[in-house]
Amino acid sequence: MLSASNPPSDVQKSDLLCLARRSIEHGIECGLPLTVALDKYHQELRLSGNCFITLRKFDQLRGCMGKLNADRALVYDVADNAFAAAFRDHRFPIVTADELVDLCVGISVLTPQEPIAFSSEHELLEAIEPHVDGLVLEEGNRRSTFLPSVWQELPDKREFLQHLKVKAGLGVDYWSQSLRAFRYHTFCFEE
Repeated sequence: MLSASNPPSDVQKSDLLCLARRSIEHGIECGLPLTVALDKYHQELRLSGNCFITLRKFDQLRGCMGKLNADRALVYDVADNAFAAAFRDHRFPIVTADELVDLCVGISVLTPQEPIAFSSEHELLEAIEPHVDGLVLEEGNRRSTFLPSVWQELPDKREFLQHLKVKAGLGVDYWSQSLRAFRYHTFCFEE
């Protein structure tokens, strides 16, 4: 499994970016994500892993989809999430063949989540590291996440947490002893 001590190599990054783009192209042609042949990929990319795929067009967000749980081979996750970012992100129309030349594919491979121990919002804010930690909030059946890249738009810890609460359907001042938080890191690379 990829980890802080075992990041993806340049060859692995290139393979994953190529796979993501091929899945989008296949989606345009066939309406389905690319079927992945596991044996064509490095052993580490066949291990359980998860990612988010971000599509940009002229430096503007064009789609972003991913998974928080690593429950399948990373190459499967890349192919499916690339397809989902291009065709299932309800914030945007589906990607067309004419857009492919202007589309930039980015991949954020997530490390395993680690629970954060805290008993107050102040302790949670003290525990998170801006520009490094991705954060997951859970309250009952509500769950939301921000990738570490979101710190570029929301560099203040309190504002970051407030926006994450709203994304989960909670109020900005919401607090509960049952609120749970997890951190993760990402390996980010793009075309």
